Amino acid sequence: MIDRRPFNSLGGANHGWLDAKHHFSFANYNDASRMGWGALRVWNDDTIASQTGFPPHPHSEMEIITYVREGAITHQDSLGNKGRTIAGDVQVMSAGSGITHAEYNLESETTRIFQIWIIPDQHGKPPSWGTKPFPIGDRSGRFVTLASGFKEDGDALPLRTNARVLGASLKAGETAEYELDASRYAYLVPATGKIELNGVSLDARDGAAIRNETKLTVKALEDSELVLVDSAP
Repeated sequence: MIDRRPFNSLGGANHGWLDAKHHFSFANYNDASRMGWGALRVWNDDTIASQTGFPPHPHSEMEIITYVREGAITHQDSLGNKGRTIAGDVQVMSAGSGITHAEYNLESETTRIFQIWIIPDQHGKPPSWGTKPFPIGDRSGRFVTLASGFKEDGDALPLRTNARVLGASLKAGETAEYELDASRYAYLVPATGKIELNGVSLDARDGAAIRNETKLTVKALEDSELVLVDSAP
């Protein structure tokens, strides 16, 4: 089952400095049929104006993954961490027992990110943060794991949940596959481009909620950049 969720059907709000689209219920957007997908709770498509951002605010007991699509995001938190994550790269914050953080676009250009929240299956752990480069060229024609709760994914940023976040970069006409256990929940969004997913057409920034599938076959109809979450029920 693949449920296509067109970009124009997403919830959201435009705050001027922030234009946010929500794949799932978030803030003032509440849709009982879109409360999450398995352990995936939030997928926000955020456009952040230059020299603006999210001031310090707290989180706890959530895995928060930021995938930077354009520009860069600068992070600082109550642990003393500071870092800048650029387009194509990823940061992970395990909020754990509690953390306060800020995320700013200090660039001269607009920054665009996917902000993904996954419910952890480990609780009460100390908070942590990390960032890592994932060159888009290294994902050419295939899915690469960017963040993971599985020990075998040693090159990925660690997650405290039974889930993976993956990325792929496909040229028009290329195909990539991903094996999926039928019990898992997956959610895929093309950051750019146009694709067919098991025969279902998706445009840029559309969502695809996937269930009871054992293989995902993605064909790029245009040059495309993809992000996929594979999570537990």
